[in-house]
Amino acid sequence: MTHALPEYIEAETGAAPQHCVIWLHGLGADGRDFADLPGMLNLPAQMAIRFLFPHARMRPITLNGGMMMRGWYDLTGLDANKKEDLDGLEESSDLVTALIHQEVARGIPADQILLGGFSQGGALSLYLGLRYPSRLAGIVGLSTYLPEASRVHAERSEANRNTRVFMGHGLHDPMVSVQFGDSSRQLLEELGYPLTWRTYPMQHSICEPEMRDLAEFFVGCLSGSTGTDHG
Repeated sequence: MTHALPEYIEAETGAAPQHCVIWLHGLGADGRDFADLPGMLNLPAQMAIRFLFPHARMRPITLNGGMMMRGWYDLTGLDANKKEDLDGLEESSDLVTALIHQEVARGIPADQILLGGFSQGGALSLYLGLRYPSRLAGIVGLSTYLPEASRVHAERSEANRNTRVFMGHGLHDPMVSVQFGDSSRQLLEELGYPLTWRTYPMQHSICEPEMRDLAEFFVGCLSGSTGTDHG
């Protein structure tokens, strides 16, 4: 099945990239929000990576009084018991899947494509990454949680059951509580995923130590090493 491509920003760290990172922004932002990520990560110069920063479509967000903004899915609340927008998750999964297919067609195999994002973008990355039918290089969710968690056991992909996952979270996050993120971490560990969990003394944001940890994770995933870590 063919899906339309989302609009996106593209950046390459070297000629003839052998790896790809698809990075999804948070609610109300767009792809420009993390366009500086390649520089922040300070990855090894010899790693030629294509970064794609897609823009979510404009949609009304219930939590914000129906205001139109870019979002990967509707959000009705911030607590663990909120109703999930499954239609939105599936629609946006199709858009990101189209980007993955594009990169495979351009010569980068799926197992050299890392999918990640911040907040709502991280939630979509976890949702899609665990279900994607071909093995990915890695999955990242920063300051986020796993949506539709009760469905993962039945719907997860065999191909990505051993794919490395990185989750980072601020200890003082007022938007997505660290307890909410940690409950997703526990579930993924119970399901057997090789997961790295890191917490930082920050709010709903990113910080330099997190970028250093993320860079180490990227290098490990894209160079083929494996591992599980906590901290």
